[in-house]
Formats: sequence, structure tokens, C-alpha cells
Amino acid sequence: MSEKMLALVNYAKHAGAVELREVPVPSIGEEDVLLEVKAVGICGSDLHQYHATHSWKVNYPVILGHEYAGVVVAKGARVRRFQEGDRVTGETAAVIDPDSPMTRRGLYNLDPARLGFGYGVDGAMARYVRVPERCLHSLPESLPFEHAALTEPCCVAYNAVCMNVRIRPGDAVAVLGPGPIGILCTLMARLNGANPLVVYGLPADRHRLEAARAVGATHVFAMPPQEMADTAKLFTDGYGFDVVVDASGVSASLQTALQLARPTAQIVKVGWGPQPCDYSLDPVVAKNLTIQGSFSHNWPIWERVLAMLASGQIDLKPVLNRVAPLPQWRECFEAMACGEVVKAVLTPV
Repeated sequence: MSEKMLALVNYAKHAGAVELREVPVPSIGEEDVLLEVKAVGICGSDLHQYHATHSWKVNYPVILGHEYAGVVVAKGARVRRFQEGDRVTGETAAVIDPDSPMTRRGLYNLDPARLGFGYGVDGAMARYVRVPERCLHSLPESLPFEHAALTEPCCVAYNAVCMNVRIRPGDAVAVLGPGPIGILCTLMARLNGANPLVVYGLPADRHRLEAARAVGATHVFAMPPQEMADTAKLFTDGYGFDVVVDASGVSASLQTALQLARPTAQIVKVGWGPQPCDYSLDPVVAKNLTIQGSFSHNWPIWERVLAMLASGQIDLKPVLNRVAPLPQWRECFEAMACGEVVKAVLTPV
């Protein structure tokens, strides 16, 4: 094995501070594996770091990438469940506090000390990545690496729609933001029986809205936010939606969610938005609403989602639009940023 590898590095907090660099192959500890990355997804958070619009702390310089799948090529002395040659994917919580009350409850994704791949520690946009054994999940032989690399965003959507809110068959559901997470949330809402299932985007989102329709949206809209609330009466009794999923990347979208929600509705916020809110939250009181945040995922969610991917219950064909070698990262980043591509996957080897 070469001692050097090509990696996509975010090296500073200013727009465009991402480049391919030759870096050392990572060393592993006793409880780690060295994973040869076969596929790594581009996440919206990678784009935020590329454009310096993120709201989380980044340990610069850092290799990007937290949606990954590959093959174990080396293992530490205390690794027991995996062998060299195993096909695996892995979770994002690279560093956790094992003694945290959150970790002890199985909610290590909410551990305040948690550090993730691609911002806290080096990620998987490289030929090799160091991964703790506890993060790994075995891959069914039938599941391609390109699809397995998207297990993580599927888990984000599952946690938001299937765990943190309750959708019953026949519930009217609205999804704000047809990015990858919004589209996957649409898919999960369809599996839960949502009908009508309406996805809202901006005029620039027309291509991605077609992907939302392909995964199960009954209606899609491309319009300015100030026009969205008026459409709710077209699909409900005039009082609004039972569930609103805020998967947009701006804080202002929560105001739209408040307008779309019917009295006693649930709102789940899964999209990040660092901008300050400059609107009233009185509708939460007046409508007796429930607002639920949703972040990340944990072990049982991963096992459930992998089974759904393997069975075909989750079909990623409408979502995965481009697979390209690592040197084509810039074209893929820009295609996702402008909405031409819903989801792109890079192949380091």
C-alpha cells in the first residue's frame, strides 16, 4: 500500500477553500479499521463548507466526506466483528464520549462531545479512511457501493419522518425544500401513508421537484415562499397540513411551516439554518403546534434502513443522478449546488 493518497481537503474557513491534496494514508488504532473507500456521497454540509456558509465548528484542515461505503483492508488488534475484505458502510459519529448519559442511552448522535467525519475528523473523500469498528455495518452483497454510500442521508430522513413525528395513513404532509434530505423525507412519508404529499421548492428547484414526484409526492410546487401558504387549502379542509417537514437550509422556512400547519399539527425541522429568525412564534401557541428537531441517527435506524435498501423498499434511482471519480469533485459540487443534480457520489478508487 502506498504511504500517500489523494484526498479532498477543506483547508480554511473561506469560500472555495477546498482542493485535492496528497496526504498520508491514515494510521489506525486497536479498535479501528482502515477502509478503502469505494463510494462517498456529497452532502449539503460539504457544499456549505465549500461555500463557507456553515454554522458548525470545523477542525481545519480536514478531509471532507461522511457518506461512505467500502472494503476493510486492515484492522486493529481488538477488532472482532469485521475481517479484511468485508464490504461495509459506516455511521458518522467518529468520536463520542462512551460515558456520556446520551451515549449510555444509545443516543450517541446527541452526545455534546460528538465529532463527525468531514468536519471534526478526517472524512472519506479519499482512497482510505480510518473508522472505529463501532461505526461499521455490514453490506448485503446485492447492494452496490454507490447506493450503500447513501445509507446515511436515508437514515437522516428516516429519523426525521419515521421516529421524530408520527404520520398516519391519510395524513396531509408538506415537505419544504427538495434537496436530497427533503426528497428522502418525501419517500419516507409516502411509505408511512401520507396523502396528499406535497413538496415545495423555489423556481430554481424544478429538476429536483421532478425527483420528489418520482419518489412519491402527489403534488409539487415551484414558487416564492410568500405564495406557498395559499396552496394548503387546495389539498386539505382549509386548515392546513397535519405534518410539515422543514428540510430547507434557511431559517425563514420555519415561518412558512407555521403558516402551512393546521391547528395541533406537527412540524419536524431537519434542515439547518444559521440565519437569525425575525418573525413571531405566536402561531405555535395559537395553533397548539408541536415543533420537533431531528438530528442524525443511531444504530437501530441504520440496520432498519439497510434492510429497506437491500429489499428495494427504498429506491434511490430518482435521487442518485451522478457517479464520478474523485478528481471531478468540483463539477459535482457545482451541479448539486445549482440543482442540476439531486445527489452525486464520488469514487476515490
